Amino acid sequence: MRLAIFGATGGTGLEVTRQALEKGHSVRVLVRNPNRMPLVNQNMRLVLGNVMDRESVTKTILGTDAVINCLGQSSLLRNTGVVSLGTRMIVEVMKQHGVKRLVITSSFGVGESLKKAAWWQRLVFSTLLRAPYADKEVMEPEVRASGLEWTLLRPVGLTNGPLTGHYRATHDAPKKIQISRADVAAAILDAVEERLWVGEAPTIEAE
Repeated sequence: MRLAIFGATGGTGLEVTRQALEKGHSVRVLVRNPNRMPLVNQNMRLVLGNVMDRESVTKTILGTDAVINCLGQSSLLRNTGVVSLGTRMIVEVMKQHGVKRLVITSSFGVGESLKKAAWWQRLVFSTLLRAPYADKEVMEPEVRASGLEWTLLRPVGLTNGPLTGHYRATHDAPKKIQISRADVAAAILDAVEERLWVGEAPTIEAE
C-alpha cells in the first residue's frame, strides 16, 4: 500500500513507519527536520514541511491509499493545538483529493472513553495531561464529522517496550494500563491493511 504518515518522528509514528517499511509498504512522511528521521529505506520518501502548510500536506497525501496520523504535542503545560489544527488540515486535503481512509492515534480517556477510566486515571488526564487531552477533545469530533473512512485508536499508557504482536481492541473498560508503542503501531497497520474499526474509536490495550 501507499501510506502517508504524519508524526513519523515521534515514538509511535516512528514505530509505524519502521513496521510499514518492513512489511513492504511505500511510505511518504512529512518531516520538519530530516535529521530527526533515523530510518533510511528506498520505499520511504521524506517531504520537508509543516503540517500547518497545505502544500506540504498535499505533497504527502496526494496519490496515497491511506493516511496515518500520529501527531502529538510535546508540551504538557500549554495546548499548542498542533493535533487538532494539523488534523484539520489533513482532513481538508484528503477530502479535496479523494483519499478516504484515515487512521488516527488518540488516547484512552478522550471522549466517551473517559467514563471507562478509573478515578485516578481521570485525575491524571485532567491535571498532568490536561493540555494534550484538550487538543484531542477538539480533534476527535471533527474527525467523526469529516465524512472520511476514519478510525480513532485510543491506546492506554504508552511504553517503549518490545513488539509482542498481541493487543486487544475494546469498547469496554481496559484491563491493562500500559501497552508498547510497537504494539500500538501494529494495531494501526492492522486497521489500515484489514480495514478494521471503520467509524469506531476502540481502546487499545496489551493482551
